[in-house]
Amino acid sequence: MSESPPRIYPAEGGLLGAELRQTPEDFQVTELLPFTASGSGAHHWLVVEKRGLNTQDVASRLARCAGVAVRDVGFAGLKDRHAITRQSFTVPVTPGPDPDWASLEEGSLHFQQISRHDRKLRRGVLRGNHFQLVLRATTGACSLWDARLQSLMKEGFPNYFGAQRFGYRNLQEAARLLSGQPMRIDRHRRGLLWSAARAALFNLVLAERVRQANWTQILPGEVVQLAGSHSIFLVVDGDLPDLQARAADWDLHPTGPLPGRGGLAPTAAALALESSALSAGPIIAGAADDGLHWAQRLAEQGLDAARRPLRARPETLTSYWQDAQTLVLSFFLPAGVFATSCVEGLFGQEMADVRRFDLGVD
Repeated sequence: MSESPPRIYPAEGGLLGAELRQTPEDFQVTELLPFTASGSGAHHWLVVEKRGLNTQDVASRLARCAGVAVRDVGFAGLKDRHAITRQSFTVPVTPGPDPDWASLEEGSLHFQQISRHDRKLRRGVLRGNHFQLVLRATTGACSLWDARLQSLMKEGFPNYFGAQRFGYRNLQEAARLLSGQPMRIDRHRRGLLWSAARAALFNLVLAERVRQANWTQILPGEVVQLAGSHSIFLVVDGDLPDLQARAADWDLHPTGPLPGRGGLAPTAAALALESSALSAGPIIAGAADDGLHWAQRLAEQGLDAARRPLRARPETLTSYWQDAQTLVLSFFLPAGVFATSCVEGLFGQEMADVRRFDLGVD
């Protein structure tokens, strides 16, 4: 098996294709937070536009400029290197003159806003991201592109973790860690490996539901999530017709597992499907354990179980043809949803070259 489990998509009418990210300008991301800078407080608030840099690169530069530890620099999510991205950072205020932020300005980094805020920006607080993507050298009939764009807005796309989540050999290292082999890694690296392992297990379950064409349906015993929240509940058989109607209206979603200890688990048909998908075979070539063993060992590490919606859809989606083979897309995705998975849903297939990209957008 490849570095990460295959991502399978519905492909009614055939497959589409295009080249993505020939230049950073072809992939632009603007982070959207649920609040703005307070204007005063013990932290500098910096809105940065970067090109050819990842989030950690920028955090390191800001920390050096301010004379603080990089761990004290706050940001809401990771942004890709191979893109033009705009995101906010906080840096603690220290005694003395303000840092010379202008000294950091150059072709790959610009400040769009410099203000103050009353607290450190924490991971995961973002509302989502707005994307502008340029798809070049497109293949496929224009009628199919139009139909697939309409389907994205109505039916959504399978909410896979993108290949970027798995990095380079992360799953191989996760397999070693889960098997109990001694590894000298720091806490941050360990967390990345656990995250990659859980993402792989989620993708396995989602791929099986796409195969069975029930990834948008509410199954008996399903754990569903209310739209726009993290609230989940277990489906009771008598509620199925009403809940399926609510799912059709995008009021709630079927979910897949992020394995760990405790948490609400599916029952009945939903549990049988998840267990079958996880026990089908090893996650990666050469590994001895299947997904059920990985899930058990992740629980033993003390990670709390969680659920993730099986589907997502782009909001405020607009598109236009720049020329006969160049399509420009603009849309919003909630936090945690991968734009590359959205594009793959549009294509109806996994992109072969997405693995060369840096970290995905959180």
